[in-house]
Amino acid sequence: MALIKSISGIRGTIGGVVNENLTPVNAVKFAAAYGMWLKSENSNESLTVIIGRDARISGEMISNLVANTLTGLGINVIDIGLSTTPTVEVAVTLDKADGGIIITASHNPKQWNALKLLNEKGEFLNAVEGEKILNIAEDENFLFAEVDDLGKYEKKEGYINRHIDEVLKLPLVDNEAIKKAGFKVVVDAVNSTGGIAVPALLEKLGVECIQLYCEPNGHFPHNPEPLKEHLTDISELVVTEKADFGIVVDPDVDRLAIICEDGSMFGEEYTLVACADYVLGKTKGNTVSNLSSSRALRDITQKHGGAYEASAVGEVNVVELMKTTNAIIGGEGNGGIIYPESHYGRDSLVGIALFLSHLANLKISCKKLRESYPEYFMSKSKIELTPDINVDEILTKLTEKFSNEKPNCIDGVKIDFENEWVHLRKSNTEPIVRIYTESISQKKADDLASKFIVEIEALL
Repeated sequence: MALIKSISGIRGTIGGVVNENLTPVNAVKFAAAYGMWLKSENSNESLTVIIGRDARISGEMISNLVANTLTGLGINVIDIGLSTTPTVEVAVTLDKADGGIIITASHNPKQWNALKLLNEKGEFLNAVEGEKILNIAEDENFLFAEVDDLGKYEKKEGYINRHIDEVLKLPLVDNEAIKKAGFKVVVDAVNSTGGIAVPALLEKLGVECIQLYCEPNGHFPHNPEPLKEHLTDISELVVTEKADFGIVVDPDVDRLAIICEDGSMFGEEYTLVACADYVLGKTKGNTVSNLSSSRALRDITQKHGGAYEASAVGEVNVVELMKTTNAIIGGEGNGGIIYPESHYGRDSLVGIALFLSHLANLKISCKKLRESYPEYFMSKSKIELTPDINVDEILTKLTEKFSNEKPNCIDGVKIDFENEWVHLRKSNTEPIVRIYTESISQKKADDLASKFIVEIEALL
């Protein structure tokens, strides 16, 4: 069905034809390319890579292929088994490993899987590093170890608990206030590893946890992307249980969505806003999110006296700009919280702990907290194009037409108007233009999107 190679890793659907899908052959080739790159970047004779996976059905198969490929290259492997993306990131630094591989297709449906690659800091590789790995995989320039030089394989458990302990040590996580608040929450972990991690975190914080789809068997009960249309079950259960709010994570637990006590969506965009509001209220500093994220983060940052900047879309780009601007919190509007005090990676467990601390300190309801933030509405759409159409040329013409608005062109074209914005990006994998808009009402956001669809069609 699909195989997508990019600088951030390789992802695809399981089974089918080699080089057209994520087959065992492709998993081995890509793991070998990563291993060869790691060896070329290190002078150490002995290298160690940590691998972990979400609960999807193909995970164990892909994990075994990856582990055996790396040991075949002479690289030691620590397999932490069922895990989360942020747990693997934290594990790399805790164990001072040379790299890491997370076997997860994040919010994609169960037929998908992927290899996400980390450096020795537990951070995703940059564009240059990713390009080198793609070239090694393409050339199949592999040199495997002889029998006396094979790597060692070790399976270790307990890393999710170690990750939780690291979260609880963070100075701004107010353990006592959370315990005193006596929260009751519902958790939807889409039958993946969030079903292990989130209830364990809540238990240590003294939060009553009602579990929904928390069995890590990889059989996703609904589309695993945490969007409103997929979350009717938890919205109803939050109301039925008279819970304080609901928590939703994606299969690898790097995206966090909140459901208010009345079953309404707090909004993925506003998860980061709430956590940033809490952190900025305790520590002065700057923030970063990507160009497609809500203006609300900018507004909250400025209210606290900080500076906000926007990066190109993609976690690695957000992290790079956060380091440049010394941002104390950042992330992406899809519910991804990056808190450098912990580590430079999107982490739902950190987000949950900060959100709980914020709510416990304010002593207000989840709904009241949401109502305290600037009200923005987003629209997301796309235009499918034929492969012969030059998308870059279309975006260039739109940049020229709206030059008075001083468009931002670091990632497609973003045009900021007084009360709204539009962000136009071409896909890296298919001939489409993605159109993101935000305005002060849903109708205005939808109308702005429609306006730019007409603009693009006119240029065609």
